[in-house]
Amino acid sequence: MTFGDQGFAYGPPDPYAQFAAEQHRIEQDRIRRRRRNRRVAVAGTGAVLAAAVAAGVVLAAGGDDGGGPAAAPPTATTTPSGSGPAVPSVDASLPSDAPSSLPSLLTRPAIRPEQAFPSKSVRVEDGSRHSRVDLATTTDCARGMSAELAELIEQGEKCSRLTAALFTDADRRSQVTVTVLSFARVEDASRVFMMASMDPVTYQVVSLDPPPEAGMPTVPPGSAGVFRRVMTVRSVVFANGQWGDGAETGEAELTAQTEGLLERVSETVVAYEDGEAGESG
Repeated sequence: MTFGDQGFAYGPPDPYAQFAAEQHRIEQDRIRRRRRNRRVAVAGTGAVLAAAVAAGVVLAAGGDDGGGPAAAPPTATTTPSGSGPAVPSVDASLPSDAPSSLPSLLTRPAIRPEQAFPSKSVRVEDGSRHSRVDLATTTDCARGMSAELAELIEQGEKCSRLTAALFTDADRRSQVTVTVLSFARVEDASRVFMMASMDPVTYQVVSLDPPPEAGMPTVPPGSAGVFRRVMTVRSVVFANGQWGDGAETGEAELTAQTEGLLERVSETVVAYEDGEAGESG
């Protein structure tokens, strides 16, 4: 297992287009959640949806996701961070009326690799099948993320565990890394989720390079990619999707694969953190 060089998002940033697309995606996710009775908090550009899903808590800035108790948005002040861009100081907190069940959920151990990624073959919602070609985990979370994200995490308690899996499609062309970043406190996960939603390129986890035995190319440095994330009870789940040859075409197909894998993994994480799945793996 090796962590690879990150790419860049497709196309120039367009705040309005990003906002409109995210709002459409959020609405579609709400419809799917109602149909399945699933409870997953989905990222929205310019909004903080820090969700304690199992306990029914939603912290939101600029709206909520189903009528849950809302808290004031996390506040941020800019502080120097050495030679790179300034990393803001972000204050995130739970609402005073958070349900009493939340502390008991947080006493469960952070999800383990075999629980987050139990299968080597995964079928996503559109019916396509993807193979898991690599799996990595560490409690030294800074190894698997950008320096800015690591510095942001240092503002609270350190993360409990980072686990990442690399998936590819049936043609072995796509490379999608799904990463579960778990915390002891919801506030720390909320801080990471907020900043990664607002600036997914700066505050990102690192994609896995395929192992030699996979027979897949390493994505060329600087290649375009799709970055998505959701927050569960105590984790932020990231998905970074790129074409193995670094192609900048086929964005819709790559986006569908990336979002499909993110949704599948996040459902597994929610089931565990919500107490619906056992701790044995």
